[in-house]
Amino acid sequence: MTPIAEVEGRRIALSNLDKVLYPATGTTKGELLHYCATSAGALLAHLAGRPVSFLRFPDGPAGQRFFTKNPPPGVPSWVRTAAVPRSAGQLAKQVLVEDLATLMWAANLVVEFHTPQWQVDNPARADRIVFDLDPGEPATVVECCAAALWLRERLAADGLSAYAKTSGSKGLHLLVPLEPTPSPEVSAYAKSLAVEAEAELPRLVVHRMTRALRPGKVFVDHSQNSAAKTTAAPYTVRARTEPTVSAPVSWEEVAGCTAPEDLVFRVGDIAGRLERYGDLLGPLINLNRAGRLP
Repeated sequence: MTPIAEVEGRRIALSNLDKVLYPATGTTKGELLHYCATSAGALLAHLAGRPVSFLRFPDGPAGQRFFTKNPPPGVPSWVRTAAVPRSAGQLAKQVLVEDLATLMWAANLVVEFHTPQWQVDNPARADRIVFDLDPGEPATVVECCAAALWLRERLAADGLSAYAKTSGSKGLHLLVPLEPTPSPEVSAYAKSLAVEAEAELPRLVVHRMTRALRPGKVFVDHSQNSAAKTTAAPYTVRARTEPTVSAPVSWEEVAGCTAPEDLVFRVGDIAGRLERYGDLLGPLINLNRAGRLP
């Protein structure tokens, strides 16, 4: 019989809690839901106000995976949705995950949470810049950290503050709080910095996606600043071999990274990090930290 949990007055069916989703670590669906519940404060802070897309992997990372922006079938009536712009000027509904009940309902679907760089009440006006630093083998997150430190300094020269998180995969994400700015302007600025990074660090950085250019270098992906694109949300669990998390990291950790495992965080690591550091990405949701494009 499927257990029913009452969360904030909402009844949610939580299914297959003993199902092993990550055979490499033996992590079950119940443990994944427990992580979402105990990290809800941080997760919800970064999902609030943003239309959420889901990468679903109900049978674990080795099973079928599919990405959806549309509300899934059977969405409860109490789950809030909003009409957001899509292609050709059309509007379509997307889920907003802004309370614990909705978070647990969504987590029961087994998902990665992805969000755009803008909020639902101000579509296509980005309130942050994102750089996705993706290493091409044999480069690793160690090389990403070197590129990140250069970008941090370069952004600071323009009066902008950068904050880092792991991608939860191989790389690193840089996020910059911004006064709401049209997404095309943000995209153009991000691309200009990626091009400049390649010019300054030609042996380390590439700004184009062409795979032939990427071995041993860090691809500075600026494309996720497009209004139509999304990025893995802070604190989301990833559909990888192990239950790794897209976890905020301090600049001291970035500067001190000497091996890939230095910046790998799993679901069991996050509670301790939140207790020790608080939310290292808190400045992203502090309007006083928002910068302006030069």
